[in-house]
Amino acid sequence: MQYFYAFLVGGLFCVIAQILIDKTKLTPARILVAYVTMGVFLTAIGVYEPLVSFAGAGATVPLTGFGYSLAKGIEESVAESGWLGAFSGGLTACSAGIASAVFFGLMAALVRKAVSR
Repeated sequence: MQYFYAFLVGGLFCVIAQILIDKTKLTPARILVAYVTMGVFLTAIGVYEPLVSFAGAGATVPLTGFGYSLAKGIEESVAESGWLGAFSGGLTACSAGIASAVFFGLMAALVRKAVSR
């Protein structure tokens, strides 16, 4: 059932984004930023944590999950280091994801450049 719930929640996020793309004049970049911001906001008010418990990867893999990771990292760092943790907690919590995105983006660019020659 866990796979079904993950598929259901992750798919719902995708459906909402597709509807926003099709029915509004919002650009995909603005929708992406809205998803990350919404993940941070929903984490701050305590709504996203139960969704993560319910859906697992269906809630943590989409961009709202990135916002969730940022917010949780900041929350933990502030609890540990005080207010100075607000500046480093989000990057510390998401550093592996950011580094892998940059690395795989570079690899894709190199492969694409090699193939197009």
